[in-house]
Amino acid sequence: MEHMIDIPAEHEKNVFGQFDSYLKKIEKTLHVTMVNRDGALKIIGPDLMVRRAKSVFGNLIELSRRGDGITEQNVDYALSLAFTERDDQILEIDKDIICRTMTGKPVKPKTLGQKQYVDAIREKMIVFGIGPAGTGKTYLAMAMAIQAFKNNEVGRIILTRPAIEAGEKLGFLPGDLQSKIDPYLRPLYDALYQIMGAETYLHNSEKGLIEVAPLAYMRGRTLDNAYIILDEAQNTTPAQMKMFLTRIGFGSKVIVTGDQTQKDLPSGAVSGLDTALKVLKRIDDIGFCYLTSSDVVRHPLVQKIVQAYDDYEGKHQEKKPRPTEQDRKFRKRR
Repeated sequence: MEHMIDIPAEHEKNVFGQFDSYLKKIEKTLHVTMVNRDGALKIIGPDLMVRRAKSVFGNLIELSRRGDGITEQNVDYALSLAFTERDDQILEIDKDIICRTMTGKPVKPKTLGQKQYVDAIREKMIVFGIGPAGTGKTYLAMAMAIQAFKNNEVGRIILTRPAIEAGEKLGFLPGDLQSKIDPYLRPLYDALYQIMGAETYLHNSEKGLIEVAPLAYMRGRTLDNAYIILDEAQNTTPAQMKMFLTRIGFGSKVIVTGDQTQKDLPSGAVSGLDTALKVLKRIDDIGFCYLTSSDVVRHPLVQKIVQAYDDYEGKHQEKKPRPTEQDRKFRKRR
């Protein structure tokens, strides 16, 4: 089958990518041949694949018309949706602009998983965002918090995370208390500066309207009319998680983010995130969003790394020998 698509000249570079890299990727993935001449793109191949290629290019052109810079992640996701017959949803996702950064760049969900996550944050009082690195859990939560703060929906933003090293012992850190905890909270500062701007953040921070603090500082407090984000929740203990969740007051919204595959707790320690997911799963006012490797929006290589680790860990668990009846009897005797 052959099909012709008109590609507007002003969008051709954006949609095809540098050195036609996106064009070649679509060709290779869908097993079609494409010829671009005089602003018209001829697609040659099996009927189903030609229709999928047509749909992918239609979506990419529309995204380009809206002012989006097409990235490899956009192309990969448009291709993956084309195989699931949900390719029209990429344009619906793109309409949901949460806020804009200091440079005017729109912050919005880029995958169906991220869209469900953002919708859950709007609807529920407490939301758990669970997923691998690069799925935008923290960044989207920060964007939602800053937008709610700007709209006077809440009076302050509180950002917290456990102060725990990622498999290393850093030893004594110089400076005052704030200087000691800042390295652990740097990812939260980065998102604040990008969306809100350093000067605005410092101004609101001095007034106590934006607070970035380690989780240990939450004990004994009641947090009313606040947007509260707990980051890296997989590194909490069950006692810490219970303490945090019982701080919530009236008019507050809570987002808990974590990656169950990247725990930095001592060997054998139980994660407070794992316990909370089991204990709270039947409460209607709490939302649970599970993002996957298909929701990764960093460099495409990150998505492949996450998927490779998932596959490896899945095979490793399958190979673990099951305990025999003799092993069970021995454990009971002990």
